[in-house]
Amino acid sequence: MNTYICLNRQTYSKNGYSIVPLRYEDRYDIMKWRNEQVYHLRQDKLISKKDQDTYFNEVVTALFKQKQPKQILFSYLKDEKCIGYGGLVHINWKDKNAEISFIMKTELEKNYFYKHWSLFLGLIEQIAFIELKLHKIYTYAFNLRPHLYEILEKCDYKLEAKLTDHVLHKNKYISVFIHSKINI
Repeated sequence: MNTYICLNRQTYSKNGYSIVPLRYEDRYDIMKWRNEQVYHLRQDKLISKKDQDTYFNEVVTALFKQKQPKQILFSYLKDEKCIGYGGLVHINWKDKNAEISFIMKTELEKNYFYKHWSLFLGLIEQIAFIELKLHKIYTYAFNLRPHLYEILEKCDYKLEAKLTDHVLHKNKYISVFIHSKINI
């Protein structure tokens, strides 16, 4: 199993679900989900197996050895089977903040979106606030999935900013919503 030297604990669990340091064996499932959900990601092209292998071998592998990595990524598991992935990205160690990233298996989105986002947020908050002592975590979301904002607000994330017409998406400018939670 991969281990992050910046973390004391590597596994966080709740109700049969867990997050563990990103597993190499999950890379093609993650690639598939990213390609299926490219519409709401900051990804400008489909990922090939070669792209994914290169990313895991050159970027992800190096993260485990860094005291202050720019991102800490996890496989999200149900009974040891990967059903999503995410983590803390764009980590600013000086100001103690990070963006939350998360996607789940595409087939789960329709009926289990709320459940898995809520569970993942609870797990990632343990790492961000308790283990890493970050001050603030936030999401950066294209205005394409308004049902996400309801979940964030129910989990005590506050709408911090709306960046109007901020990104060009399919030849149309759309807004970005930033929700955040402060470690109190």
